[in-house]
Amino acid sequence: MATSDGWYLIGPLIAVGLVGFLGAVFWRMGLQPTGPAGGEPARDGYADGLAIFGDREDYGLLFPAAVADDIAVADEIRRLLGDAGIRATTATRRDGRVCVLVFCEEVEEARRLVGSF
Repeated sequence: MATSDGWYLIGPLIAVGLVGFLGAVFWRMGLQPTGPAGGEPARDGYADGLAIFGDREDYGLLFPAAVADDIAVADEIRRLLGDAGIRATTATRRDGRVCVLVFCEEVEEARRLVGSF
């Protein structure tokens, strides 16, 4: 087949057309309203972030061992747990309080230590 026939352009033109078509479809899908009809966003708490299992306080493999009102207290609890050999981290809840999170195998021991603290 001679290159002067123009048939070598068919493959790239089909690819560009398909990418353009898919881009238009996905762009259009992204512009659809997802909230209530009035344009006001949903206030059920799920609009603020991704709720994987329907639970608003889902931390995956971590469980709260303690909840503190102040970040300094939560950091002190985290250091206490770290000194005991328990890996811990902190997360801020939506109400502003700070959770100290540990793995499920260590949550009972962590709660006992925090209770004696």
